[in-house]
Amino acid sequence: MNKRALSTAVASSALAVGLSVGIAAPASASPGNSGAACVQAGFGTLKSLGLLQAAARKKIGYSTLADPVNGPIFADLPEGSFPSLGQVVKLHVKNPGLFAWC
Repeated sequence: MNKRALSTAVASSALAVGLSVGIAAPASASPGNSGAACVQAGFGTLKSLGLLQAAARKKIGYSTLADPVNGPIFADLPEGSFPSLGQVVKLHVKNPGLFAWC
């Protein structure tokens, strides 16, 4: 599998995981639904910035997007923070307040 296909597969898998959070939660479970909406907004943000494929390859230093006061990621991340896209998806679901787009 070439790198482009692998990147697309990883991004698609992460998106499917993110979307399944909202699908698996009952309508009354608003945190799960808001988490899924937050994940979708995060993917939209990465895509609009042209960073989705880089994120899928763990090539984004999220510390460059983080500022605990001004955001858009409201956290203090050390330089060189390259979490996997799956880890970032989990943060969107568990802590949507960390992201300006949520």
